[in-house]
Amino acid sequence: MQKATFAGGCFWCTEAIFQRLKGVKSVLPGYIGGELDYPTYEEVCTGETGHAEAIQIEFDETLISFTDLLDVFFHTHDPTTLNRQGNDRGTQYRSAIFYYDELQKKQAEAYIQTLVNANEFDESIVTTLEVATKFNFAEGYHQNYYNSHKNDFYCDAVISPKLSKLMSKYADKLV
Repeated sequence: MQKATFAGGCFWCTEAIFQRLKGVKSVLPGYIGGELDYPTYEEVCTGETGHAEAIQIEFDETLISFTDLLDVFFHTHDPTTLNRQGNDRGTQYRSAIFYYDELQKKQAEAYIQTLVNANEFDESIVTTLEVATKFNFAEGYHQNYYNSHKNDFYCDAVISPKLSKLMSKYADKLV
């Protein structure tokens, strides 16, 4: 099993997306990239801790590659808006890849360059590449959020359309 950690705005959205992929064993929301050892949701929401809302993915590389995960990541959030996803604003909602080794870093750099060369997005990609630091798991009420709250307004309005896009574009990669 391998690990990947992505920040693509609200971790409720990214968790729901990656949970549905073949080869993904687990997806856990949490906080990474900041200065506090054990930040709370409330502290991270201030934007003052330096943490990003992120997901840590455990995946079987024989079933899904890191590059496949990057592809899904870049096409299910907006990597061109600095410190913002939809109505969520602040550094805690930044687009970032937290790499665990030089291979992941090189793969991410190469994938971003491929997107740039293909003019995949109208604006410049602002996704940062950051070395993975301590990942702090989010409080229990954040885990498996979409699956437990599908009928909530936020889930219906924000997450469900992202899942529809995932199902349309990546049907062959879904469980």
